[in-house]
Amino acid sequence: MAKHDLGIDLGTATFVVYQRGVGIIIEEPSVVAIDAKKKKIIAIGTQAKEMIGKTPEQIKIIRPVQDGVITNPEVIEEVLRYFLKNAKKGLSFSKPKLIIGIPALTTDVERRAVKEAAERVGASQVFLVSEPLAAAIGSEIDITKPNGHMVIDIGGGTTDIAVISLGGTVESESIKVAGEAMDDEIVKYIKKSYRFSIGTSTAERIKKEIAKAYKDEETIEIEVKGQDIKTGLPSSIKINSDDIFEAIKPVLNEIIIKAKNVLEKTPPELAADVMNNGIILVGGVSRIRGLDKLLKEKTGVNTIVTEDPHLTCAKGTGILLEDIELLSSVHVE
Repeated sequence: MAKHDLGIDLGTATFVVYQRGVGIIIEEPSVVAIDAKKKKIIAIGTQAKEMIGKTPEQIKIIRPVQDGVITNPEVIEEVLRYFLKNAKKGLSFSKPKLIIGIPALTTDVERRAVKEAAERVGASQVFLVSEPLAAAIGSEIDITKPNGHMVIDIGGGTTDIAVISLGGTVESESIKVAGEAMDDEIVKYIKKSYRFSIGTSTAERIKKEIAKAYKDEETIEIEVKGQDIKTGLPSSIKINSDDIFEAIKPVLNEIIIKAKNVLEKTPPELAADVMNNGIILVGGVSRIRGLDKLLKEKTGVNTIVTEDPHLTCAKGTGILLEDIELLSSVHVE
């Protein structure tokens, strides 16, 4: 494969692009700003995310991937064009090959739409790989052997849980409960407990800065700005990690239940492998303090968070770009 080939993770929360021979070249929020009157994209990624809650009526902020579902293939096409344009800066080369990590819940129709969009923007060849499989590869385990590995990928819109062996998925569950659901729970908890209103962007920031998933983790306090519901005026309050632990507990419980379901359905020999190999935890939400300890306590299986867990899926597509033999031996479309 040529050095301009790209691996792309189309995540609900983040778009990540890996360029062969270079590494990660793009890491942007999965947000797009559109001028509805002109029917034109005006911003992608961080620039678009900064507009949330601050735009005039004609500017619409959309997430083309929501809850693990590609909701707007036309916008995805423009996003892919943007990626290729960024990769080509200062270069002139032939059509690249693309390996695209897609949410496990993506339908056949959506997968076909992504492939066609990639071909229209100039890809010579397109391979689609499920995000849990790409994440397993990005964790640098050998998934081609008859040895079971369990991956839990907690992203923005979905949690994908999979037991992988011999290059494919043996057992899996995907639920539309992940980082964004936690943000919603934080908004509701603060509103109910403190009679104070914040937006989801603020809730996301709180989650990233002070959230904990295990009670014994250190408690951190920050000041949060928003609106006092009693007066309707701008104000600020102090929130701590214990508050956020209580707020996100329902989401954590649902993820744990699904993880246990997958373990219970896993064939005994593979379950023994998982017990030996541990659970691999990836995705942006994996960075919440103590989440690995919580999963170990609730499942009895040692849990390991990968380095830069939010980039693991994209790294997996990058490894596939570099290893043609591996690409031919795993389940891609």
